[in-house]
Amino acid sequence: MDWFDASAYAWSRLMFQRALAAVYLVAFLTALLQFRPLIGERGLLPVARLVARMPFRHAPSVFQLHFSDRFFALWAGTGCAVSVALLAGADSHLPLWAGMLLWLLPWALYLSIVNVGQTWYAFGWESLLLEVGFLAVFLGNDTVAPPVVVLFLLRWVLFRVEFGAGLIKLRGDACWRKLTCLYHHHETQPMPGPLSWFFHHLPRPVHRAEAAANHVTQLVVPFFLFAPQPVASIAACLMIVTQLWLILSGNFAWLNWITITLALFAVHLPAAGHTAPAAPLWFEVLVLVVGALLLALSYRPVRNLVSRRQVMNRSFDPLHLVNTYGAFGSVSRVRHEIVIEGTADEVPRADGDWRAYEFKGKPGDPRRLPRQFAPYHLRLDWMMWFAALSPAYAEEWFGRLVERLLENDRATLRLLRRSPFPPDAPPRYLRARLYRYRYTSWRELRETGAWWERTFVREYLPPTRLTSERR
Repeated sequence: MDWFDASAYAWSRLMFQRALAAVYLVAFLTALLQFRPLIGERGLLPVARLVARMPFRHAPSVFQLHFSDRFFALWAGTGCAVSVALLAGADSHLPLWAGMLLWLLPWALYLSIVNVGQTWYAFGWESLLLEVGFLAVFLGNDTVAPPVVVLFLLRWVLFRVEFGAGLIKLRGDACWRKLTCLYHHHETQPMPGPLSWFFHHLPRPVHRAEAAANHVTQLVVPFFLFAPQPVASIAACLMIVTQLWLILSGNFAWLNWITITLALFAVHLPAAGHTAPAAPLWFEVLVLVVGALLLALSYRPVRNLVSRRQVMNRSFDPLHLVNTYGAFGSVSRVRHEIVIEGTADEVPRADGDWRAYEFKGKPGDPRRLPRQFAPYHLRLDWMMWFAALSPAYAEEWFGRLVERLLENDRATLRLLRRSPFPPDAPPRYLRARLYRYRYTSWRELRETGAWWERTFVREYLPPTRLTSERR
């Protein structure tokens, strides 16, 4: 079928596939390096407790059948190896069916992880990676031209990512309609980056222009993805520029990077002289069946998209094939941070020798400039931001975090930047305090060298220790 092939997008497919393989690699590395203290056998939310009450059909995962720290490490390590192979272009040297299986493998591996990841994996970019990764299976390799159907479906995903994010803002916080949200966002976002302080201090007219440009990019530009070329390419490039701006202004794991990856495939890069053999009939039939299935599964996400009660970042099927997305439907005006402190004192006096734990990404020491971590995802740091918004977000795991720190648990401490206690001398007591953080002004930065100014709000957790039998 001549209409089935989009030969002109061969270079676009190549860029998309290599970029997606790189995102997969980051995702598997994140899982490999952080799983043990988060969902491992002695993790804050152990997988074993989840699978004991979660039916397989609700969360298909190999870990429903067996879980151990060693097995998970092997599983995530395999994902890293497959991602490296795809990044190196191994799929291009295989027959079509084998290349498809190679792309199916990281999707299946990561699906098993996400479906037991619980709150640590409840972010929109997890489902987005799975949805995009599933479509990548049906893009084919150098033996066939990219299918038009998959080209359309990938643009459909990009449309929902951008348009969903635009609608949730327009329907949510009034500051988006007033173009004032960015007066606060760079300061109160979950994990600021090294340039966020400077973005925050841009003139307010620039912040208003940022908000207006965001509305145009998310509410108007996505419709042009389905226009003829070069209009679709221009629309995709505008989205890429916007995502690069977001990458500079904060740490949002791989959300921005996978959005750029999607946009790359909408950019028309002429492949002069490139011709591919006609696709085999079985491949055409399979792509059409999968396309029809995904369009049928789009019903609930579309209904959510047009609903006045639109929700963000939700999966409507256990395989995460078609999902709904969105971000920052509301913007915090004030930044609160939880500071965890420990003491070796026999009696936990308020004015005792309390020493603070430093996290890798979230603000702590006011004199420390935030670092760039994205696309790597610091899961505990992100959840500490939610915990500061409301203790309800941390109800399941914060108590266990305190226990692990009181034990000087090595795996848990590796999630942090610095522990104030030596490995053989754990703290006797721990407490958590809630502070209000705000960016310093230019003058304050020059005078004090501090990027943040913080004010004590209240106790988040009173001094706590392990019981004698546990010590």
